[in-house]
Amino acid sequence: MNMSKKNKTADRGAACPVRKTSIGGQALMEGIMMRGPVTTAMAVRNTKGEIVIESFPTETKKRPKILKLPLIRGVVGFIDSMTLGYKCLMRSAEISGLEELEEEMAREKAEKKAAKKAAKKAAKQDKDTPSQEAEEAVTAPQDMTSATAENTASETVEHTALETETATQATAAVPTEAELAKAKKESSFTTGLVMVVSVVFAVAIMLGLFFFLPIKLYDLVEKIPAYPQNNRFLRSIFESVVRILLMIGYMGLMCLMKDTRRTFQFHGAEHKTIFCYEHGLELTVENVRKERRFHPRCGTSFLVLMLLVSIVVGFFVPANLPTFVRMGIKLLLVPLVMGIGYELIKVCGKHDNWLTRIIAAPGLAFQRITVLEPDDAMIECAITAIKQVIPEDGSDQY
Repeated sequence: MNMSKKNKTADRGAACPVRKTSIGGQALMEGIMMRGPVTTAMAVRNTKGEIVIESFPTETKKRPKILKLPLIRGVVGFIDSMTLGYKCLMRSAEISGLEELEEEMAREKAEKKAAKKAAKKAAKQDKDTPSQEAEEAVTAPQDMTSATAENTASETVEHTALETETATQATAAVPTEAELAKAKKESSFTTGLVMVVSVVFAVAIMLGLFFFLPIKLYDLVEKIPAYPQNNRFLRSIFESVVRILLMIGYMGLMCLMKDTRRTFQFHGAEHKTIFCYEHGLELTVENVRKERRFHPRCGTSFLVLMLLVSIVVGFFVPANLPTFVRMGIKLLLVPLVMGIGYELIKVCGKHDNWLTRIIAAPGLAFQRITVLEPDDAMIECAITAIKQVIPEDGSDQY
């Protein structure tokens, strides 16, 4: 009876995994990070195509009990995941070749500066030499002998050769170590500045698109004659639907970018590998390839659940508030929405019944955009990463 039930469960794939595990992961640039109860590891392919493995202990900070309470723990967990994910993402960028690209750019910049400096020096020498020749030509006697003319011609040839040699040295100028270090520092500063500006810009767009725009659009809809006024239920549903459509459009546009598509493919490799482990199968490329790529505990499902929960939470916000007041209240309610979404995703990961399937369905459907089919090389990275975090004593149950 038990064996039959287990086999039936395994055949159902993603709907009800055999092994309940606390192992999670994240797609990186050309790699995957897996987070286990004891160890966190990342496997990234470098520019040579080799898999580079880096592992470190999973942080288990002792927090006050209040931070472990339902709703609150979801916000804390989200912040932890974002922090760790950002660090691993930056590190994966370095391993996959971004750091080498920065060094190359810094070297090119230093070489250009050195060449420019040498060219200026050569130009200054060229400027001084003709003036001296002009003075000699003025003071020279008019009845110059043929020997003197030959000497002048010889000097002219030598001067031309000197100009050619100086120009060649200017072109092939090699920067010093100090110049290289300075250029690299400037390049790193520029990259960091660009990232900070990008984050600020992204936050501004997020606030504008996902909070301000839906509110203003509904204000315009309310101006339609005979449309119900100050209906908080209609307003909340309308604003949330607009946010969902915006997120679908944004993710769809992201898929058009080659690098983003590869990251979404690594996302698929992560899910398939975790499913293979949960089903108790040997971690091979062949076994992983057969698994489903949509997982109920995915971060994408978490975002979708947050948007759906925000509909219900929005019912309690008065509909006739000024735009920026309503926007401020919505922002203040984000931690509550996040906490509820986390608890729902946790329930969907633990249980398999008709209710949890309904709750997980929208997130699983949305994963068709953010979780793509991986190739074998990506699966190899995922297998390498998960093998580093599986506890030997099997203490990964949650």
